[in-house]
Amino acid sequence: MSSQKFSTDFTTGSIPKQILIFTVPLYASNILQILYTVADMVIVGHVLGKVGLSAVSIGGDVANFLMFFAMGFSNAGQVIIAQLLGAGKSRDLGRFIGNMMTFLFALAVILTFVCLFFCEEILELMNTPPEALDEAYGFTAIIIGGLIFTYGYNAVSAILRGLGDSRHPFIFIGGAAILNVILDIIFVIVIGMGARGAALATVISQGVSFIACVIFLSNNREQLGFSIAKFDFLNLDKKLLSGFVKLGLPMAVKNASVYISKIFVNSWINSYGVEVSAFAGIANKINSISFQLSQSLNTAGASMIGQNIGACMFGRVKKIMRMIFVIALTISALMAAAIVLFPQIIFGLFTHDPQILEIGYGYVPIAVVYFLSSACRSPMTSLINGCGNYLANFSTALFDGLVARIGLALLLGLGLGMHEWGFWLGDALAGFTSVIIGGILYYSGRWKKIST
Repeated sequence: MSSQKFSTDFTTGSIPKQILIFTVPLYASNILQILYTVADMVIVGHVLGKVGLSAVSIGGDVANFLMFFAMGFSNAGQVIIAQLLGAGKSRDLGRFIGNMMTFLFALAVILTFVCLFFCEEILELMNTPPEALDEAYGFTAIIIGGLIFTYGYNAVSAILRGLGDSRHPFIFIGGAAILNVILDIIFVIVIGMGARGAALATVISQGVSFIACVIFLSNNREQLGFSIAKFDFLNLDKKLLSGFVKLGLPMAVKNASVYISKIFVNSWINSYGVEVSAFAGIANKINSISFQLSQSLNTAGASMIGQNIGACMFGRVKKIMRMIFVIALTISALMAAAIVLFPQIIFGLFTHDPQILEIGYGYVPIAVVYFLSSACRSPMTSLINGCGNYLANFSTALFDGLVARIGLALLLGLGLGMHEWGFWLGDALAGFTSVIIGGILYYSGRWKKIST
């Protein structure tokens, strides 16, 4: 067996180097996951036209909503694994990994049966156009049927990230993305399965990626720094599971509430006309670059901070937060400079319509605020997630996801009569909510309490 060590000890070594080495594969993985869905839409759109696009878009929204549970609990698992690793609790580490896998598999099975049973009702609730209903049902049902692979992959990826390995999840998701495109071509274009073919390609790709990741974990337990026995999957530890659920549920709610509030804001923005609606799509794509960078830094920071809290190295936690802020602010400043200096070139990549471009020029200051809020919240969100404080996570879910985003959007957009500009600005300002909550947590010193 190779003596190569895949886990990373974040309690020693160069902090800037560790952040960059850990973050770059995470960012690349996030971009690949976006391309995953884009491939489905492009191929189905060319074959089936607007009916196929509608089916994939609606089915994708259902899948994204169900993903919040996987993402929330997986992120919680990553934090707890990092803390256990930092504290040197190798036996608890294996037991927790087994318990987490069992919990997420059970959750996936329950959601699969419930959502398949109510699939038609869900699509009706989504106001699915009648002409797209058949394709949407086929796509959504197959995606729901593959939830066990989706949840499984998120779980094993969280294990690797918690142990400090972001490179292998990138390799697995990269392979899945390539396989997905190949299968899309075969199922949709060659065989003619329509939207069902795109869904089947996605499920098979996720399944292969999940199985490959499990095999890697199983074969490299020693290098990754944990041991696990069969009874760890069956012998549930109430204390470990309780901490896991207490942390995972607020994280899942936080993700869901932000998504729901963004849908609410976008629905109002769309009401201001087709040009505004068209530019909203462009703005979302540009903002997603900053958002995914922030998410990647948050994920990397959570693992690093979690390990150091577990090892009671609190001074190093502060250094990690400072470095995350410096990196995030530097990149955000470069992005802000680019959009201020070259708005015509950037927006021109998407459209040459003069009315839409005019809206884009007015949006530039709001984009700068959005980039700044993304940079400021990165270190604080890393602390909130890394320390495993479920109350701070729940507060972020409530205030960032619902109160601040929707409240500010309505206040500025309708109350102060700023219309679409107010909704966009409210969305950008809501990002600072995590900074306030994280600041309160930091200065209270409660983040030093180990969640495990």
